[in-house]
Parts: sequence; structure tokens; C-alpha cells
Amino acid sequence: MTADSVLTPAPGGAAGAEPAPKKRKVRLSVVLILIAIGLVALATVRAITGANDITSSGATRAALQAAVPIGLAGLAGLWSERAGVVNIGLEGMMIFGTWFGAWGAYNWGWAVGLVVAMIGGALGGLLHALATVTFGVDHIVSGVAITILALGVTRYLSSLTFANEEGGGVNQSPSVPQPWRGSVPGVDWATEGLERQHWWLVSDLAGIVRGLLTNVSILTVIAVALVPLSFYILWRTAFGLRLRSVGESPQAAESLGVNVYLYKYYGVVASGAIAGLGGAFLSMVAANIYREGQTNGRGYIGLAAMIFGNWRPGGLAAGSLLFGYPDALQLRGGATSIHALLLLVSALLIGVGAWQLYRRRRIVGTVALGIGVLGFIAFFASDEVPVPFVQFTPHLTTLVVLALAAQRLRPPAADGVPYRRGG
Repeated sequence: MTADSVLTPAPGGAAGAEPAPKKRKVRLSVVLILIAIGLVALATVRAITGANDITSSGATRAALQAAVPIGLAGLAGLWSERAGVVNIGLEGMMIFGTWFGAWGAYNWGWAVGLVVAMIGGALGGLLHALATVTFGVDHIVSGVAITILALGVTRYLSSLTFANEEGGGVNQSPSVPQPWRGSVPGVDWATEGLERQHWWLVSDLAGIVRGLLTNVSILTVIAVALVPLSFYILWRTAFGLRLRSVGESPQAAESLGVNVYLYKYYGVVASGAIAGLGGAFLSMVAANIYREGQTNGRGYIGLAAMIFGNWRPGGLAAGSLLFGYPDALQLRGGATSIHALLLLVSALLIGVGAWQLYRRRRIVGTVALGIGVLGFIAFFASDEVPVPFVQFTPHLTTLVVLALAAQRLRPPAADGVPYRRGG
């Protein structure tokens, strides 16, 4: 028996053991059908309300830009928690990424800035691994401490570096060079006219395609590519199997010769590097300057996206887009768009509630129906939503989605469980 077989059950299962729950695989056809239904729903709401921005190329581009740092934070959490280490410190590692990315880009260019940001985040991950894996510190305590430490360290470093530069200060950097941007040839020319016509579904598709394939940062391309790459490494290689095994059953992995401590370090340091890349996106792509507080809780929202995605790369990518879309609308000052989105969310909640009641899940179904009905009442009783509600929309979306998805979650079995060799 080898380490590669650590997660492979015996043909008949252990005597007296309960059968493992069946895993439901989501087929590609189902995903495509859901995407099509979502597009039709958005197009219909846009046509009914006249809120043309909800499917515009600008809103789509902004949604993608808002989703990338959330997705990178979620992907970072995936690597750590698949190795059995809870990483609440993602926010702090992203803060390291924002500062180190801006510092590297300011001194040596954007390409070096990306590398330096990953190194800065990886150092935060290394510190978290040292505390939790080697010294057995509580994972939550260590993560919170790293976030607090990142705030102090970056301000101190800014006082030593950026404060002496023109346009800089103790809480911001001078302007930094942005990564290269590009467009798929011909897309802008082919879709611009169609988007302006505001035809049902056709113009909506044109706006979405234009937003996704024009003026795209190279860092966005890298972030998107990291999703299938992470899936391949973690689920299709021996290295990934060993890393996931230490998050499921470290004692079993140890008995098969896997160096549990080393693979936990691999997962947490890789987590920090990816989180640092997410921080670099904020200071180099979303803006061309580092500012204190730039992450604004995206590390925690990334964790929520990972949980929503059930600790799988594809699911967390979908969750990132779901959380990034309302964030993009509110950043564009879209009180009208958020008001239109309220109609779509209310209809969705009523549909979910009816489905849950049909499956005899009365509590979840009743809550979803109640919130959906309240949303309909709020939509028809007002022309715009209040500004504070617009600003709170991304966080409210996170709470509602997690509440509805919580019953299907299955974290790694040993996630957050202290481990000692030979224990």
C-alpha cells in the first residue's frame, strides 16, 4: 500500500463501518442550463425595470474585477483547509499582498510586484503554519493575530518607504504601474452596437461578452487559470492526494508514510501566496495605488465563497462571482440597479422556498419564502433602495446565500483539528 491509496476504501469497506455518503456530481449540462436560466432572468429583469446597467459591459467588467480578489482569497482558503488548517488570517495575508505588491511594482515594475506580493503573502502563511502546525496554536487565534499584525507592519513599512516619496504617506503609496491589459480581437467591434440597442437577451449577451473579453488585466487571466490548475493539482496528482489526505485523516496519512507536517506547511504557505496575489490585484489592478484598509473584508468574504463552494474550486469561483456582482453594482453607485436586483433575488428566494417546502424542509423553505415576499413588498413600495442598504448589499448576499446553502456543506474531516505526530 502506498500514500496514493490513503483515501481509497477497501472493496467491501471496514466491518461494521457505515457506508460513505454518495457524492453528487454536478454535470456540465446542468451548469450550462443554470447559467442560461440566470442570463434569461437578468435580461427579463432588465427589460421590466429599465435598469440597463445590470447587464452592461461596464457592470460585467466591474463584477469580474470585484470577484477576482474574492476568488483568490477563497482559493487560498481552499489550499489551507484541504490540508486541515483553518485560515482566518486570509485578510492579513491579503493586506501583506497589497503593500508588498505596490512596493515591488513601484520600485521594479508590475511583474516584479506580483512576485513580491506572493512572497509577502507566503510569509504570512509561513507564520500561520509555524504557529498552528508546529506550536499547536489555535487556528482562529493565530489567524486573527496575523490580520492585526499585518495592519501594524504595513503601516510601519509605509512610514519607512512611501512616506518619503512624493504622493505617498504612512497609509498610502505613490501611483504604481498597472499590469498589462488586453482584449480578444474583434469582440469590441462586434458587440458594442448590439449592446446599445437594448434588445431583450441579445443586447444582454453582447454586454456580458464584451465585459468579459475586453480590457482584461493579465492578472485576471492568471486568477481564472488558477481555478482549473488548483483542481488538477489537488484532485489529479499524487501531491494533491497526499495534501488532501492530511486534511481528512492525518493519522491514516502518517501511517502510510506521508509527512503530515510538511504537507500542512505546503498547503498554508501556498494559501498565503495566493492570498498575496489577491492583495496585489487590489493595489495594482482595481487601483494603481496602495491604501490602508484596501482589502475591506474581502478575505472573510473569500472564506464565505469557499464555504459556499463546498471546498471545491468550481463552487468557490461561482460563489465569488455571486458575491462580487452586487459589490460591483454598489461601487458603480447603482441604487437603481440594486433596486432592480431586489426583484430578481425576491423571485429566486420564493422559488427556493417553494422547492424546500416541496422537499419538506419547512424551516428553510418558510424563511426563504418570507424573505422573498418581504423583498417583493420592498420593491413595489419604493423606487430606489436607501444608500446604506446599497453599501451593505454584498455582505447581505453573503449571509443569505450561506444560510440557504449551509445544509449541503461537507468540510474536510480534520479541518481545524490539532495534530501531533503519533497521536
